[in-house]
Amino acid sequence: MADLIAVAGADRFVTLDLHAKQIQGFFSIPSDEIPALGLFIRHFQAHPVPNAVVLSPDIGAVRRARNFAERLDLPLAVIEKRRSLDGKRTDVFNLIGDVAGKNVIIVDDEIDTAGTLTRAANFVREKGALDIVACATHPVFSEPAPDNIRESVLREVVVCDTVTMSNEKRQRCGGKIKVIPVAPLLADVIQRIHEGRSVGELFDE
Repeated sequence: MADLIAVAGADRFVTLDLHAKQIQGFFSIPSDEIPALGLFIRHFQAHPVPNAVVLSPDIGAVRRARNFAERLDLPLAVIEKRRSLDGKRTDVFNLIGDVAGKNVIIVDDEIDTAGTLTRAANFVREKGALDIVACATHPVFSEPAPDNIRESVLREVVVCDTVTMSNEKRQRCGGKIKVIPVAPLLADVIQRIHEGRSVGELFDE
């Protein structure tokens, strides 16, 4: 895909929250990875969750969750998980941090089948968590994600519109989905690029 984008004539590539940072290395043209973190921070500043703790659903999401927690001045908890040897199942082993009697905000970069997300939510509920919400940049929502979310203990899942979601899928999620548009952020980034201004400054503001 990186080669196709370059061959098609693009001279710069802008995207949000790559699942793996190494992907940028496949591009022969300048690339900018824009974090959606600020969008979620503003959302939870406008809709605060009282007595909250930020949860990373696995070790791989710790950096994103830590940055989110620091910006909102909230404590951090982490789920340590290990996949089964056959790779078909995820087993949760340990919780680092305290969620008992607290509301939880789960932070990740994408939701595919929602298996990891809903298992994390169920796990912290067993550990005494109260209200549980989640946010993730990319709502891939492969089957059976809508059913997993609807049947989970999650109260709300906040996502960006980086992936098109049909009304049918949203309805199957049981009214738990809140979508944040990314168009204003991308428009600001594109304008800064054309005007020769720093894109990084946008995220220091």
